[in-house]
Amino acid sequence: MKRRVVVLPDAEAVAETAAARLLTAIADSLTVEDRVHVVLTGGTVGIATLAAVAKSPLRESIDWTSVHVWWGDERFVAAGDPDRNEGQAQDALLRHVPLPEENIHRMGDSDAYPSAEAAAAAYHGEIADHGNPQWDVLMLGLGPDGHVASLFPQHEGFTQATASVIAVHDSPKPPPTRVSLGLSAITRARQVWVVAAGEGKAEAVRDCLAGNESYPGAVVHGTEGTLWLVDAAAAAKA
Repeated sequence: MKRRVVVLPDAEAVAETAAARLLTAIADSLTVEDRVHVVLTGGTVGIATLAAVAKSPLRESIDWTSVHVWWGDERFVAAGDPDRNEGQAQDALLRHVPLPEENIHRMGDSDAYPSAEAAAAAYHGEIADHGNPQWDVLMLGLGPDGHVASLFPQHEGFTQATASVIAVHDSPKPPPTRVSLGLSAITRARQVWVVAAGEGKAEAVRDCLAGNESYPGAVVHGTEGTLWLVDAAAAAKA
């Protein structure tokens, strides 16, 4: 499985590079496909990437009506809660581009669903309703513990779940209840991109790149390519 690691000077450079690559990947895919499916991530670098996309002049070259946006994970809290990834993405990018509302596939919130299991089942159904797309680009942040999406080391969501969308309880990182794509959904993406910045991620980056499969970040990959975009601080121990 081809994996490329790109080391950049700082977090800002990671976000700017990821944004430029994302816009280019979308534009390239639209030359051969009728629609493109992109999976977004939250986190500091993930949201900074979306903000950089919104500011890039390259965004004007994209037919946003042909782009579908999904999420790798979401916090199962009330609609409008600032912890929700989709709200942060809305502010950073989605309200700045002519993306049809029906192309934005949000994971369910605790106002709309009685449980994370119900929200996960609904998201699984929405994915199926759209033909179980092979994501063109799936972006992931990396936690200092090596987690990606809401798949945490030594947690049953990572070690036991095989479903494409799962409910996560007792998350080691608050809030404790979440919805996440499972590994089976993540690893069907054509391109998986992992973004990480800061010295606090250095040990996780080192262990994941070394292939320590006890870390979720070590086992995610795309069917056509896997790209790690990390800053110098995060790469310091690799």
